Amino acid sequence: MIRLDPATTSPAAIAPPIVPAWALAHGGALNDADAAFQAGAALASLDSLARAEPSWSNAWRQRLALRCAAASMRLAGRSEDEAALRDAWYLRPAGADTGPAGAVLGAWRQLAMQPSVDTHDRLEKIVDQIGIHWDDAALANLSTEIEKLAGLQRPAPFTAAAIAAHVVAMRPDCELFAWWLADLVLAKSLRWPRPLPLLTAQAFGPAFRREPGGERIRPGEKSFERAVCVALVPAAAAACRLAADLSRRAERLIAIAPKLRAKGAGDAIFSLLNEDAVSGSLTTKNLSRFAARRLFERLQQLDAVRELSGRTTFRLFGL
Repeated sequence: MIRLDPATTSPAAIAPPIVPAWALAHGGALNDADAAFQAGAALASLDSLARAEPSWSNAWRQRLALRCAAASMRLAGRSEDEAALRDAWYLRPAGADTGPAGAVLGAWRQLAMQPSVDTHDRLEKIVDQIGIHWDDAALANLSTEIEKLAGLQRPAPFTAAAIAAHVVAMRPDCELFAWWLADLVLAKSLRWPRPLPLLTAQAFGPAFRREPGGERIRPGEKSFERAVCVALVPAAAAACRLAADLSRRAERLIAIAPKLRAKGAGDAIFSLLNEDAVSGSLTTKNLSRFAARRLFERLQQLDAVRELSGRTTFRLFGL
């Protein structure tokens, strides 16, 4: 019988919320006040979940990070999609470099998994990680600007929009970093313990189009603040839907855990709850590669996990 640590497998303290239907049904014609109001409703729906730590929260955060990393690839003019990014991260040999695409995914995973802080050291590591040169003086000025914006006590979406605009004004070639920082500042403004990757996944969506199929609204351009407010509604709704899906799947996985007889199955379940994906050839102190393959096949038969790669070899599993 598999015995799991109750501290890491307890059910969520709250049911995953939903964004109200009236906040989603705006018909595309919003003035600034309406956009801000609906963004507030969406963020209020997400707030309790952003502060909670259900057993599946790390997997949820990493899925959100993956979505934003895929959008970042488009911003950078690269072709990697979510599947390619997942492969770059999870199929690399131990200790191997992730490559440029994997480094960007790593930056988003760091955003999702670490506290909402903007220290000089942290910003320096991020810009280096995503391949941007930013000297110490510029980074120090950026930290000062974040403090200045915090002192204005503007609504969180406007503060996030302002820091993104500030970055692009300083460095037009650093839009990717601007979006990353916008989510960090949004979380700081809302006093979330850890940021949620939200906005970048909407960067190519209708909220940031001047008209259907038109040019994209970039940070600092006219109507960008309103676009951020509009984008936060579908972003929050998508995050809530993902949370509801993972919550159901985690509940199923935890429920069948006591029925599993494989030695080391608890290690695999812990990984599934805490990672976006787990290699089908996972090995641990208590689980061999062969035993892991059989375990994941069993879990898939029980509808407790999904195979994420679509391949018959080098498979990846997750909630």
